[in-house]
Amino acid sequence: MSSVLAVAGSEGNLLAARWLMAFSLGFHIVLSCFGVAFPALIYVAHRRGLRHDDPDALMLARRWGKAAAVLFAIGAVSGTALSFEMGLLWPGLMGTFGDVIGLPFALEGIFFFLEAIFLGIYLYGWRGLRSDLHLATLIPIALSGVAGTFCILAVNGWMNEPSGFDLEVYRATGEVVDVSPWGAMFNGAVVPQFLHMLPATYVVTGFLVASVYAVGMLRGRTDRLHRMGLAIGFAVGAIAVPVQLITGDLAARNVATSQPVKFAAMELLEVSTDGAPLTLGGVVIDGEKRFAIEIPRLTSLLQDFDPDSRIEGLDAVSEELRPPANVVHISFQLMVGLGLLMLLFAAVGGWWRWRRGALPPGRWFLWAAAASGPAAVLALEAGWTTTEVGRQPWIAQQVLLVSDAVTPRQGIGWLLVGLIGVYGGLAGSAIVVLRAMSARWRRGEDTGTPYGPSPIDLPDRVDA
Repeated sequence: MSSVLAVAGSEGNLLAARWLMAFSLGFHIVLSCFGVAFPALIYVAHRRGLRHDDPDALMLARRWGKAAAVLFAIGAVSGTALSFEMGLLWPGLMGTFGDVIGLPFALEGIFFFLEAIFLGIYLYGWRGLRSDLHLATLIPIALSGVAGTFCILAVNGWMNEPSGFDLEVYRATGEVVDVSPWGAMFNGAVVPQFLHMLPATYVVTGFLVASVYAVGMLRGRTDRLHRMGLAIGFAVGAIAVPVQLITGDLAARNVATSQPVKFAAMELLEVSTDGAPLTLGGVVIDGEKRFAIEIPRLTSLLQDFDPDSRIEGLDAVSEELRPPANVVHISFQLMVGLGLLMLLFAAVGGWWRWRRGALPPGRWFLWAAAASGPAAVLALEAGWTTTEVGRQPWIAQQVLLVSDAVTPRQGIGWLLVGLIGVYGGLAGSAIVVLRAMSARWRRGEDTGTPYGPSPIDLPDRVDA
């Protein structure tokens, strides 16, 4: 009886640890997108203000800088919690492979501090810096965010394709020897993942910013700042969407080569098949695929440019080493489907802007823009679900099982409850602060910038 309870407690502990990590990552990943991409939007607005003597653009840049500081502070807290969770929840991973994958964690900390330093300089530089130098401070903020993203994805890429140590010796003896931190950092998965994630940060940030201003315009706030905010946010998101879809194809090809079981789950391919079909929709119930539309041979054609090529299925490994195929398949299809819808939205808005010189004027476009932000976030979360759940039951692919890496200590469920409360408080605080800032701006309490032209009535047209 005691052994049964021990097993049940162990499984519950593992489940709680996984949920805790998933919740933390899902919360932090959205904030990290703003840390990477928001400085680029601020740069666009600020540069426009200087080049065109546009006080509204400068005002928008100043307000966005203040909003970025709030989001950066919340992201710093959630990111710190994640770093502690890596060590506390998964000692089997960090205790064993800390020397292998510690370098990108250290470098990410350096880039984080650089970003914080230059963000502070930008916020306080309105009164103390020459205008062109002040604008230039946004560049290291953006570059630090990009470099930090690469470092974090280096760790995640290592979990998908472990390297930087003697794999054969480890499997034979359990000892980690011939450690190469740089080899671990530049593993086989990091470049495809980085190239796919980087444009995702611009898609999420651009469309979320556009969404905020679109909602404001639907409520009757049609001033020039709202129109400019919508235009800049839409432009950044629309440019990034096709890039993300192209790099997503490259990432999927890498997964098919290095993690064929994950790819089989993504495509809901149960049996290794010559001329594998593309499955749209569908779930596996009682071992049978249902509610699916299959396009014959298309997966083989898309993956290998050969309609008769063999694609490995879930049957290539034993059942206990397979990921939950339904979760992986649905999240993957959700990510791709939302990506295609956002591409259509970007194409229609971009075509209209190219032909008419302005974004579409109808409320249909505002509603679409309002929906694009939540859609981008949902696609981001679905993509990370595909990446992480698709690797199960491995925390380091073919090297270390999640069950062997989790802490044996109990009580993680209470930590999960507590963390949900903390994150709820953080999210609520951010909303309250941002709404209070917005209310002050609408009352006209923030009416100008220390340098630049004085506010004047400018034409309605926004060339962004």
